[in-house]
Amino acid sequence: MELNGQAAIVTGGGSGLGAAAAVLLAAQGCKVALFDINEVAAKAHAATIGGIGIRCDVSDSASAEAAMAASRAAHGPARVLINCAGVGTAGRVVGREGPMKLEAFDRVIRINLIGTFNMIRLAAAEMSDLDPLPDNERGVIINTASVAAFDGQIGQAAYSASKGGVVGMTLPIARELARAGVRVMTIAPGVFHTPMVAGMTPEVRQSLADGVPFPRRLGMPEEYGALALHIIANAYLNGEVIRLDGALRMAPR
Repeated sequence: MELNGQAAIVTGGGSGLGAAAAVLLAAQGCKVALFDINEVAAKAHAATIGGIGIRCDVSDSASAEAAMAASRAAHGPARVLINCAGVGTAGRVVGREGPMKLEAFDRVIRINLIGTFNMIRLAAAEMSDLDPLPDNERGVIINTASVAAFDGQIGQAAYSASKGGVVGMTLPIARELARAGVRVMTIAPGVFHTPMVAGMTPEVRQSLADGVPFPRRLGMPEEYGALALHIIANAYLNGEVIRLDGALRMAPR
């Protein structure tokens, strides 16, 4: 897909992977809308790339629908959606204080899995009504899972379940939307230099980096963004999950 002049939406666009993807989309000439629960961060980053920042709780249908309407009013219907919104809350099933609070598990599932689906359903409906491009494509949806979907660690039951759900729905949704010319892909990042990791001590960050076979470092958000751009450009990529992890396979803890 030729990106120049196209409207794109990035959830979780105020920081981390989403912010990096937004920079690269804008550099390609996209009209970018950043959706984020942190409206201040979304608007601040949007101002640096010539986009717009919109508050959005992806787990809430009304909030997501309002954000989609605001983006459509400003930029027109989106042909690109990159889902980066998510949380990484950890917790053991049985901890020192007893069983995990069900509300904690529910929150992770609602944001990471249901929130991703919420945005997919809204964007797919919008894309399906667009005129096809010269290659008969109408849109591209890119989701964000995690290597924890495949080899989650102790304490990641909720997170792994949420990201495993994202992986699991990639192919059936891609098959369904094929008739509309909408592709669906998922990226499963390893350990990346995001705000969550930046808050760790240098020793912990180095320990995480040392676990990556090659290159032995944390992934950079720009590398996520570069893969997202390649997925958009390569029309034969569809219905697949790509690990982006330097060959990392996480240990039990």
